Amino acid sequence: MHDVLFAFALSFGVIFLAELGDKSQLMALTFATRYKTWPVLIGITIATSLVHLVSVAIGFGLGSSLPTGWIALVAAIAFFGFGAWTLRGDSLTDEEEAKAGRRARSAVVAVSVAFFLAELGDKTMLATITLATQHGWFGVWLGSTLGMVVADALAIVVGRQLGKRLPERTIRYGASVLFVLFGAVLLVDSIGQLSGRPAWDVVAGALNHHLAGWIALALGVVTIVGGAYGRRWARAGARRSPLAAGVGSPAWWSRVLFGLALLLGLAAPLLVAADVIQPFQLFSRPSYVVVGAGVLLLGLALLLASLAQLGSARRRGGAPLALATSGLYSRVRNPAFTGMIVATAGLLVMVPTALALLATVLIVVAVQIQARGVREPGLSRELGEDYANYVARTGRFLPRVRPPEPEHTPGMPADTDRQRVG
Repeated sequence: MHDVLFAFALSFGVIFLAELGDKSQLMALTFATRYKTWPVLIGITIATSLVHLVSVAIGFGLGSSLPTGWIALVAAIAFFGFGAWTLRGDSLTDEEEAKAGRRARSAVVAVSVAFFLAELGDKTMLATITLATQHGWFGVWLGSTLGMVVADALAIVVGRQLGKRLPERTIRYGASVLFVLFGAVLLVDSIGQLSGRPAWDVVAGALNHHLAGWIALALGVVTIVGGAYGRRWARAGARRSPLAAGVGSPAWWSRVLFGLALLLGLAAPLLVAADVIQPFQLFSRPSYVVVGAGVLLLGLALLLASLAQLGSARRRGGAPLALATSGLYSRVRNPAFTGMIVATAGLLVMVPTALALLATVLIVVAVQIQARGVREPGLSRELGEDYANYVARTGRFLPRVRPPEPEHTPGMPADTDRQRVG
């Protein structure tokens, strides 16, 4: 009984998360505009029950014939894929919109057929198959079916109201992160089953400083490439800073220091991996490597999210220079720079060396120069009072911990601070 309840709870949670922002919710909303709520929910329940019954049958058959360790490994990879799928988002195709908008004699039949066809091969079906390879079929079937029905009912009842207040991107990101966490748990479980030893013992035995160096190098390259592409997308059509960028200017110094920091940041893990230099022994444990990798990925996520929000603000405003004040920018003026510092600090924890420490210091100095001497003066010159008001209620790199105070230059009238700069 306990196994059935666990399978039910796990399947309910996983499928419920998978449905957040999925095309099934869009179809449910569309059907609800043409039929009453209860026929739509009954049709969804019938279709989901059939699809997931097929899914658990497939999963149960695989689970009976394949080693559980390999199944857990494949399941972990699948959940990582589900996280990426959810992060990408979903939308209705023209065919699915036509199905949802077509009137039929029986709303139940129309909804059942449309949902059955739409869910075949969808990520919720694949997730149900994956869960059925690990747990009892009945609990998985019942939990996955109810999880999808409840998610679609939620879309019908409160979807329109939430859509006005909660950004779809926030829901998608949260569901994606939880999928990745499920995948990480399954990956740890598969390592333990395949090796016959506790998963952490296996990881600690393999994660020496050579491997840590290669992992840190790969993550560093991913961070640099991802940041470069994100910056290029965010700055598309934007004007350059009006401040001078010649030799010796703040912009010049920030670029030089950024370049040196990137070179040292990549050289440190490469030299550690090649056994040319050794990491500080006090901080060279496998646990530090894992924590450092998590911090680096957190910094990368913060950097990419900041650039995405900045680019979206510019495109919405239709201007080459726009002020982003929503999302991360509602509390912090330079969240992308904060992400850079966090990512570099994660690299330092993974490969604790003098080179990595110097790279971290250079990034901090470069970010300070870029923010204080280039970006903020340029925006203040161009946007004037709007930017002054924005500065008064936000922190430079971290959210304010104290109520904002009006900025005032000593020796000048208070109303001078409200005037347009430039």
